Amino acid sequence: MATAAPSAASRIAVVTGASSGIGAATARQLAGAGYRVVLTARRKDRIEALAEEIGAAGHSATAYQLDVTDRAAVDEFATAFKAVGVLVNNAGGALGADAVATGDPADWRTMYETNVLGTLNLTQALLPKLEASGDGTVVVVSSTAGHGTYEGGGGYVAAKHGTHVLAETLRLEIVGRPVRVIEIAPGMVRTEEFALTRFGGDREKAAKVYDGVAEPLTADDVADTITWAVTRPSHVNIDLLVVRPRAQASNTKVHREPR
Repeated sequence: MATAAPSAASRIAVVTGASSGIGAATARQLAGAGYRVVLTARRKDRIEALAEEIGAAGHSATAYQLDVTDRAAVDEFATAFKAVGVLVNNAGGALGADAVATGDPADWRTMYETNVLGTLNLTQALLPKLEASGDGTVVVVSSTAGHGTYEGGGGYVAAKHGTHVLAETLRLEIVGRPVRVIEIAPGMVRTEEFALTRFGGDREKAAKVYDGVAEPLTADDVADTITWAVTRPSHVNIDLLVVRPRAQASNTKVHREPR
């Protein structure tokens, strides 16, 4: 099926958490699909390098340093636009894998503020701009953790459930307005930083997450899914798309090859 080219009024795509992983891959693929991408993240050097890379490939990209949990900064960022076509709420992440009984409340708070309130901040600030485009799309990158629990995931699961509910509720509330709400829920994705950040830089623990799994999803796999959903014809809304590697049947059922 042919993809729908972005209209002139909706060709700007804002991607949060674009400094690495899924966010960076999504920015590259949306740029390749004809969007002028705006890369946001806290790490300025990373997004500036990515913007240069995308520009060198003949596409358009702008880097904007932004902490999605800083509402004043988000509101200031939004003033730069009259209209925005796509918002990809990708910034987020997990911290720790402790039981509910022993989890660090500070980690839970950070995960909630980044995954849920960060998504809320950008969505609220840019929703008028998305509507002004006449053909807007909000993408919420949640997780299969937002649809099922697993031991040791309480804080992250709670945050991603919040992200899922935010997307579902927003879709109900703005129906009839020219803005789609798409939720992409990836399962096991192997990126350079997700598990490493979760386990505080412990490479051994991070590697065990993927131990024996022949082909976890990659950042490009998820970015391809996001780009496909965004480039459907305007009347087509991909409400929820769950994407896992073939080796993963659920959050707790993963096929691992014996060593």
